[in-house]
Amino acid sequence: QVQLVESGGGLVQAGGSLSLSCAFSGRTFTRYSIGWFRQAPGKERDFVGAITWGGNGIRFADSVKDRFTMSRDNAKNTVTLQMNSLKPEDTALYFCAASTEVVAVVENLYTAWGQGTQVTVSS
Repeated sequence: QVQLVESGGGLVQAGGSLSLSCAFSGRTFTRYSIGWFRQAPGKERDFVGAITWGGNGIRFADSVKDRFTMSRDNAKNTVTLQMNSLKPEDTALYFCAASTEVVAVVENLYTAWGQGTQVTVSS
């Protein structure tokens, strides 16, 4: 089955940057789109962004689209979420997930999830 492992979280000051990585294994990577979601304490899990199978299509939530970028390396089976100009409201547990859809923004279209990596942005 698909396994996903996130890394790269940490503590950063507002205005800073972090790069999260999602490592994929267990199936053919290029048959899956990869999404990122986040969940702040006491809140629901929200869509952050997603990248298509080939990496030529990316969607972001409005709250991050001018600050975050995403890329995938199909040779290394990884997806990177580059987060710039971070704000305290970006503080959350960040998850990557895999879907067989071309690109998906809703949770129920994802069939595999990582354990998450914590991002904390101090003011």
